Amino acid sequence: HVQLVESGGGSVQAGGSLRLTCAASVDTYSHYCMGWFRQAPGKEREAVAEIDGLGGRLILYADSMKGRFTISQDNAKNTLYLQMNSLKPEDTAMYFCARGRSWYCGTDADEYNYWGQGTQVTVS
Repeated sequence: HVQLVESGGGSVQAGGSLRLTCAASVDTYSHYCMGWFRQAPGKEREAVAEIDGLGGRLILYADSMKGRFTISQDNAKNTLYLQMNSLKPEDTAMYFCARGRSWYCGTDADEYNYWGQGTQVTVS
């Protein structure tokens, strides 16, 4: 059974940075797509960034995050990261990490079958 645990969220002023971490209970990053999603109150869950399960050769970012967010992984530590810089108030949301159903990365939440509990990011 795969367990994903996010950490690193918090409150920050606009322009600040945060680094989110997602720890997996088992070796999962080397074979499956891993992604970060976020959900703000009253809004649908949206994809933030994804990294494929073929050694991270394909990395995808939502347009509004390009140049500000960086997804990375440490397979030896079974850990996924999301470095967020130049944060804006509209980045305020609950952030989730998720494992895809295969190595291929999609942006639809239905393409991911394991989810963490989320970590709150608040930008003021």
